[in-house]
Amino acid sequence: MAKRKKKTVDEETEKKEEILEDFEDDFNIDFEDDLDLEEELELLDTDDIETDIEAREELIDKDEERKQLYLSCGIHIGTKLLTGDARRFIYRQTNYGLYVIDLTKTDERLKIAARFLSKYIEEGSDRVIVTSVRRYGKEPVRQFCKVLGCKAITERFIPGSLTNPSIDPYIKDASVVVIVDPHADKVILREAKLARIPVVSLFDTDDTLRGIDLAIPANNRGKKALGLAFWLLARQIMLEVGKISSEEEFPYTLEEFTSKIVPVYRQEQQNQARR
Repeated sequence: MAKRKKKTVDEETEKKEEILEDFEDDFNIDFEDDLDLEEELELLDTDDIETDIEAREELIDKDEERKQLYLSCGIHIGTKLLTGDARRFIYRQTNYGLYVIDLTKTDERLKIAARFLSKYIEEGSDRVIVTSVRRYGKEPVRQFCKVLGCKAITERFIPGSLTNPSIDPYIKDASVVVIVDPHADKVILREAKLARIPVVSLFDTDDTLRGIDLAIPANNRGKKALGLAFWLLARQIMLEVGKISSEEEFPYTLEEFTSKIVPVYRQEQQNQARR
């Protein structure tokens, strides 16, 4: 009996080591070396993540296809850091140390955000400002604003654009600001707070709620996750405003909302494969 138990433990240990090796290969990370946090987060590209991490089985609408879409895009995969503000959105922590976001909370908050933003969406107006400093967020933001007719800012945000009427970039009609990352988009986040403009933000496990009025828990670094978040949000808003009567009528594909940028390390891998 003892031998059988020891054999089972050894097999489980060996299996975990194999999984860890695969994970290291995917991210090109050596866990024995210290890795700068910012470098690690940049490597967190959901194109290469094994999406078999367990998530809560019951989505709000019990839609298996929707759940699989969430998982395949890695929208539930957080970072290795967890703030007190993010704790309420967490399902569990993986053996790799990554925190997993509760998909039911993501699904619920996307719908709440869509309902809120639908009250301000006006084609051709500057009432809804959507911005992203992160490179994988630029294309989703541009497409989102193209579909709904709101204002996209994908270059450097000019300080004073929300608070100083005497400068050219001043946006006098701004009513809501949507950002991708509270860390990366901190300039507009701070200014929106000064201007008393509500902020909707994607919210990862290492973020805080300072200055955020409505948080949508989601991976806000992976390009597939960002594309999915804005695709779902745009579709739900169109449902809310009555431009479409069902999800199937949404005329845009997920690919149209997803960045086409290839990570540098993957470019190097492709180049080596061609040699």
